[in-house]
Amino acid sequence: MQEFLMVLTLIGVGFGALLIIVFLAVFAMYFRLWLRAYFTRVWVSPFTLLFMSLRKVNPNTIIDAKVMAVQAGLKDVSIKQLESHYLAEGNVLRVVRALIAAHRAKITLDWNTAAAIDLAGRDVLEAVNTSVNPKVIDCPDQRQARSTLDGVAKDGIQLKARARVTVRTNLQQLVGGATEDTIIARVGEGIVSAIGSCETHKEVLANPMLIAKAVLNKGLDSQTAYEIVSIDIADIDVGDNIGARLQADQAEADMRIARAKAEERRARAVAADQEMRARTVENQAQVVLAEAEIPKAMAEAYRAGSLRSAGNGAA
Repeated sequence: MQEFLMVLTLIGVGFGALLIIVFLAVFAMYFRLWLRAYFTRVWVSPFTLLFMSLRKVNPNTIIDAKVMAVQAGLKDVSIKQLESHYLAEGNVLRVVRALIAAHRAKITLDWNTAAAIDLAGRDVLEAVNTSVNPKVIDCPDQRQARSTLDGVAKDGIQLKARARVTVRTNLQQLVGGATEDTIIARVGEGIVSAIGSCETHKEVLANPMLIAKAVLNKGLDSQTAYEIVSIDIADIDVGDNIGARLQADQAEADMRIARAKAEERRARAVAADQEMRARTVENQAQVVLAEAEIPKAMAEAYRAGSLRSAGNGAA
């Protein structure tokens, strides 16, 4: 019995020694990382770091992100959320930096929204920076072939405009919202429509802000990832007299139609003249034929004696 107890004791001591060795090995492996986390008030055990490695999660990335969050005052970001986002192939450090920037700027942004933006392929840190520091978009896009927005006022004068649109990110609609190209297209359509609604081009040249106000009142940033802060007309030039050119083209077309109709009438007159001449020739031929029948009738009458009898009676 004593031998059995001694064996159990030795097994227990050996198992305990093994646990101590494993603990010391794990602690030695992650000691520096654990120590840095401990002194930055991130409470995590060495075995948690070991389990991260077993789950193929980089402990250094998770601890770095957690330390940044704690030091910035973000207490709602847990290690479990960081691990989950890492396993989803998200950029953990960028999301935490975005949350810190939003927190400093007093912008409402929670972890779930920031993680969703990152997993959607958007740069969440850039989105937050754009929300804090609005960016300027050229309209039309300078990368495109056309360099101006061409509109025609009611007096027929073409105006060539260039605008600069100041936008900031709408974080709540960044996932699923329309992109920068949609803003450019909508603003371009709005400027062309606003120019077309003006009575004269002089009205636009005198006060270009009329166009900007008309475009802003249309709410062109709905269902987009951006919020339009302002629209500024950078340049506006006078183009061609489209109205006069269209009238000239219309007059030319009317003249061609009139010429075609006159030619049609002339052709009809010529055809009628030719038809009358043909009828005249036909009638003349019938007269000739009738005249040719007279000698025959006279000869026939002479043979029949009617012509002579008529002559004797006359005598």
